[in-house]
Amino acid sequence: MQHPEDDKRLAFDAAVERHGLTLSADEAESVRKLAEWMSDGLSGLAAGPDATSDAIADAALDRSFFEQGQMLRDGRLTSLGLVEACLRRIEARDPTYRAFYSMDEEGALAAARRADAAIAAGGHIGHLHGIPIGIKDLIDVAGLPTTANAPGRRTAIAAADALVVERLRQAGAIVIGKLATYEWGTVGPDNRGAFPPARNPWSLQHITGGSSSGSAVAVAGGLLRTTLGTDTGGSLRGPAFYCGIVGLKPTYGSVPRHGILPMSESMDHVGPMSATVAEAAATLDVIADHSPERSASRLLGRPVAGLRIGYARAWFAHDSQTAPAVLSAMDAAISSLSLLGAIIEEVELPDYHGIEVAAAAILHKESFDYHADSLRDRPEDFGRRAFLSLAAGVAVTDKELAAARGAAARFRAEIDTLLLGHDALVTVGALTPALPAAPFEKEAVWTPMRTIGFNVSGHPVLAMPIGFDNGLPIGMQLVGRHDDEATIVQIGDAFERATDHAAPAPD
Repeated sequence: MQHPEDDKRLAFDAAVERHGLTLSADEAESVRKLAEWMSDGLSGLAAGPDATSDAIADAALDRSFFEQGQMLRDGRLTSLGLVEACLRRIEARDPTYRAFYSMDEEGALAAARRADAAIAAGGHIGHLHGIPIGIKDLIDVAGLPTTANAPGRRTAIAAADALVVERLRQAGAIVIGKLATYEWGTVGPDNRGAFPPARNPWSLQHITGGSSSGSAVAVAGGLLRTTLGTDTGGSLRGPAFYCGIVGLKPTYGSVPRHGILPMSESMDHVGPMSATVAEAAATLDVIADHSPERSASRLLGRPVAGLRIGYARAWFAHDSQTAPAVLSAMDAAISSLSLLGAIIEEVELPDYHGIEVAAAAILHKESFDYHADSLRDRPEDFGRRAFLSLAAGVAVTDKELAAARGAAARFRAEIDTLLLGHDALVTVGALTPALPAAPFEKEAVWTPMRTIGFNVSGHPVLAMPIGFDNGLPIGMQLVGRHDDEATIVQIGDAFERATDHAAPAPD
């Protein structure tokens, strides 16, 4: 049997003879060794492109989707490779995190192939083209169940995409699957729901916040760069604070809610939950009704020197529930903005507890009215904890609802007045880092946040991380004028660039 080395030598001798080269024996041996070295090296390269491209795609998952998009355009990465890497990471990590309820692997891979073909033909259409994204399970995705984590909706297959999902697909985004929610957007975490609750990547023993739990976990856990959540009382901002990511609640009504299960018609918002401020802004630009002149990302990268920021410190600083580390982190964040040239002035916001009870009354009344028939006729369709939360609106009278709406209108007017003299307001997101999950299994626990007032006022709010307390994230809110997401994005992006709070990742 002839040895492979003999084959190489014979092939080399044949090549020399074919090209008519004259070589001494020593010269021939020297050239042959160089040729074999190149051949062996090239053979190794040819044998391992899949492993190399897999490694590139795996590493790309931890880069912004702007960087991923550049890699797609210059050929260092394919959307198919990126989606396959995303699916591998979900398979490896999500049994622990439990962010996903359902997946559309086949549809995602097919969409990735189409994206690659379009990009190769010069048809790149934007930042999200070829980028994987996840959708909260209150939002319809055609062909997948919209369960709302409710026992009665396990097989509620959506016939069509929600309008926001349709817009994401038109922008080239690849929908991977549906993400965990507290049941009907109410209370949690609850192990007695249709699905087990998602788990905080920073500490599996602490809550994620809700109800957009899976959306936050998918980003914090490195599974996706951007997702969609909903927010009726803080449902995307709370998980953003507790999981250390960015959440952007847009101006009320600026993002269409067609195809999204409602909770409270006058308070429901839908927005992005992302790894960075810029990625959240770019995602919002795709789903919102904004014209280019009003895009959330139009002021990215601009300095904040000279901008006037009202710091609502008294709104939380003297509350007995406020953790000392949270107050310190907030003061440090304001100092950072001051060092960037922003003009800081302490401001007084209306009493929080007054607007909290008014907003809660509106939320519970509207959600009860939506579910009243089902609560009466099909109580088995609900988990008991969600049933009780929804039923709480049964006793809110028309007179009380009118009083609550009056308080909401006054709150909105007072915030608008403050924003006449300030470009943005800054206050805390939650008074503590994420709480231990165990007590929530016994009963519903009201987490101490400062969010729900801006649902009834409709102002845009950016939630973002500002530090840690014993390994758990802390977050702040930047509140802007109606339809002026761009300014709070400008401020948040500048803060993010000047600090390192967006850089750490859970172990």
